[in-house]
Amino acid sequence: MTDTGTHLRSANPSLLMRAVKWVMARRKPVFPHTAEEFEAYMAKRDVPRDAPMPAKFEKRFRVERWEAAGHPVVTLHPKAAPPKSEMGEWHMLYFHGGGFVLPMFKVHWPLVAAMVETCGVSVSVPLYPVVPEAPYAEQDSVADAAFAKLAGEHDPARIVLNGDSAGGHMALSLALRLARAGGPQPGKLALFAPWLDLTLRDPAIAEVEPHDIMLKIGTLRSCGQMLVGEHDPRTAQFSPLYTPEADLTLLPPTRIWTGRHDLFIVDSRSFVARLREAGVDAKLYEYQGAPHVFMAIVPTREAKDTMRLLRRFLDE
Repeated sequence: MTDTGTHLRSANPSLLMRAVKWVMARRKPVFPHTAEEFEAYMAKRDVPRDAPMPAKFEKRFRVERWEAAGHPVVTLHPKAAPPKSEMGEWHMLYFHGGGFVLPMFKVHWPLVAAMVETCGVSVSVPLYPVVPEAPYAEQDSVADAAFAKLAGEHDPARIVLNGDSAGGHMALSLALRLARAGGPQPGKLALFAPWLDLTLRDPAIAEVEPHDIMLKIGTLRSCGQMLVGEHDPRTAQFSPLYTPEADLTLLPPTRIWTGRHDLFIVDSRSFVARLREAGVDAKLYEYQGAPHVFMAIVPTREAKDTMRLLRRFLDE
């Protein structure tokens, strides 16, 4: 481990990653590239719906459906896994990304499947409500209820909280709420390109923006303000990058994976540095030329490396 806890895992993007980025750059973006376009889109969009789980997963995994705070949760169990009531196995609670305003994407399901199959763990996926149709507090309630149910059925110390982008924010925020409450705690945190500062205050982020084919600063700031409403997005409650050190010391071992062509790389570096200063076992894995949430492009060399490191993290 380096002094900074940062590891460059891929010095050059794979050919497949380059090809996928080329295609992505020519498609309609997931998020409009200006705040004005984003706000116009949100004002007229249809009721958002989660991408359905692929039908073939019913044969590929043992599928369990349940609810948390009145919202659906899907758990994918490995075919060879022991019954969920047995203690000792790792269980992953995963929150999908989408800027808090978009539902489960089609590409999230293959990512979940890759984690189940590579790591040999069960993964629970809350299909939480999105903003502005539901307030952010309802998202937190779903996260709290999902963890509480899993902690009642498994050793909490064998639960890993995971999420990508806004989902990484949700996983981290849940870990911080649990730490402050002093009750059952998750054993590990695994974050994929987490959104750590809703305001993207660090000026170094602007240097990355021209390389990010998905995210733009103005759009994200508008999205963050939509999440918090009349509240201040600069507070630690909404931007966990600024969590007081006393709270950071309570967090479990943490791993973060981020591409270098991702706006969130700057805050990921800052956050890992703060975690390590607080005495937390924390590492950041970086991938040259990789876009936002690159691990969802599951056939790439970079995504496969992420899955291997995730499994290693659980085995440590």
